[in-house]
Amino acid sequence: MSSPSIWQQAWDAAQPRLHSIQDVLASPAFPRQMPRIIRVGQLDAESLDAELVHILTEPVSKALATFNASMKARFEPELALLVQLVLYRFSVWSSGASYGAMLQGLRYSVPSSGLGSRPPQRRLIIHGALTILVPYFRNRLHTYALSHAWPDTPASDIRRRAWVALMNLETAHGAFSLLNFVAFLWNGRYRTIVDRFLVMRLEPSQALLTRDVSYEFMNRQMVWHAFTEFLLFLLPLINPRSVARRLTSTFSSILPAPSPTQKIRTPKRGKYHSLPLDQCAICAENASLNVNLGDAAGALASYTPVFPVSSNSDVGDNNTEGYGEPPYPITTPYIASCGHIYCYDCLAERMLRAADDGSCGWTCLRCAEEVRSADRYRLESENGNLGRTSTLSGAENESVGDGERERSDAGSSQGDEGSEFDFSSEFGSGTGSLGSYTFTGSEA
Repeated sequence: MSSPSIWQQAWDAAQPRLHSIQDVLASPAFPRQMPRIIRVGQLDAESLDAELVHILTEPVSKALATFNASMKARFEPELALLVQLVLYRFSVWSSGASYGAMLQGLRYSVPSSGLGSRPPQRRLIIHGALTILVPYFRNRLHTYALSHAWPDTPASDIRRRAWVALMNLETAHGAFSLLNFVAFLWNGRYRTIVDRFLVMRLEPSQALLTRDVSYEFMNRQMVWHAFTEFLLFLLPLINPRSVARRLTSTFSSILPAPSPTQKIRTPKRGKYHSLPLDQCAICAENASLNVNLGDAAGALASYTPVFPVSSNSDVGDNNTEGYGEPPYPITTPYIASCGHIYCYDCLAERMLRAADDGSCGWTCLRCAEEVRSADRYRLESENGNLGRTSTLSGAENESVGDGERERSDAGSSQGDEGSEFDFSSEFGSGTGSLGSYTFTGSEA
């Protein structure tokens, strides 16, 4: 019980000495260490204030531009002025520091009025007028002078003299701003000319200022940059069609396959199953994809073409009565493994594209079957009749019409794939040849 009394007696005995030390430290004659001046914080505070004004004015400016574009250009300076006045009222006028300075742990002070004292209201009014109102009137006057061609008036005109005086003031202001910034970098006291003129400088709001640096934003940017670089390297190496085909095959192997009866009951139909057989479906699809964007009225009509419906499904008839020449005639006919006929150029282009993609075939536009090979569509004649015969995998399809054929060598072309012959009939004339074209893609 004696130890607490001993400590209490020692504390009471030291009180006079402690009070004397506090008085010496609080006296004006005692030299105080000036707080650390952070120049970067003051510059960051100015940037934060400008960014805050931009964030608040941008939505309203976009709304005015949506309503009336001329109204945005006309009232945008007034809108920025209103936002700056409101921010100044609730930041510098109320707490002695702007929002950017608060985020940096700074506030305005007047050294002549005592350490850490806030500026008086009269000085704050002058500061707000010089930092907000004067730049606004300067911008308005500059815009008005340019719109009324003050620089182009004669030298004796008062408007020309006013323009020259305005330019001289701006030049002088720029020179003094440069000198003030150099002095600010030297001692870090006054950030702008207005602050130096009013003797207002930004100082730390706390005696012991700890500047914590957070690398969270920097780390996030580095991770995102590395991820985008990886995507830019990886995406060109990926074939999206091959990936989609592999996913489709994977899901098709997982899902139960339809029964044979279901396959018979639901025959496949391609996109152009209703197109007449005497027209090329690939030509029709290429024409539908060539949308004329310049013609707004016919853009959608050209994207979905209207095909005439033929009552006769035989390719050999080629009946064009009622609608004239077919819009997509077949040139150099080749028959696919599914039994449908296309132009040679169209069919070869699609099969080569499928082979480049790594697929094992091309999907027919009429029956949606997989096309792996194609043969040349052959023309034959018996007893003065013109017949068209296509042979594929042992199956034979024939269509016979009246006509005559002139042939240079009747006996040598039976087994020669490269031989050619001329023909003519009531439907027209042309040159045919015997042979086949086959292109089989590799398995995925």
